[in-house]
Amino acid sequence: MSADGSWAVKLNSPMGAQDAVLTLKTDGDSLSGSMDGPQGSQEFSGGTVDGDNVSWVIDMTQPMPMKLECSGTVDGDNISGTVKLGAFGQATFAGTRA
Repeated sequence: MSADGSWAVKLNSPMGAQDAVLTLKTDGDSLSGSMDGPQGSQEFSGGTVDGDNVSWVIDMTQPMPMKLECSGTVDGDNISGTVKLGAFGQATFAGTRA
């Protein structure tokens, strides 16, 4: 199933659970999109798609500069995965197609 569309996700971060809207757009095996959450909106490009697996990097600027390395799996109308939070360890996320 395509990863395209908007996803209502919950990121279980060290700062507590945070709700966000993840928007994904595929073009062959390329992935781009944005994440809108409490820290604002961050666009990204250069991600990859491999079957049901997706991965992308967000260069966050607020509240502090940090590279978020995201990877997940799309299963029908569900998405879940992990986010490496720079020096702050790792978090999980899960959500449903909006």
